[in-house]
Amino acid sequence: MARAIVLVADAAALLILLWIALWLLDANQGNTLVSFVHDAADWLAGWSYDLFTFDRAWVQVVVGYGLAALVYGCVGHAVAGRLARR
Repeated sequence: MARAIVLVADAAALLILLWIALWLLDANQGNTLVSFVHDAADWLAGWSYDLFTFDRAWVQVVVGYGLAALVYGCVGHAVAGRLARR
């Protein structure tokens, strides 16, 4: 069970980090893959994206989505660690 939680948490964090990289590299948002990654990252990070506001768009994207990736990674690994110790 712990491995499954880590896998899901890491996949969520990786998807969000992929969106940050695609945004910073100015990927074609009309592309199907880029659109899918953006939609998934928006769904996963919807709670954190506008938590803080910044004047620069790149900082907003990195902090807003990065916070969600960090939380998914840390919480997922913490929960899995607790389960593995039982």
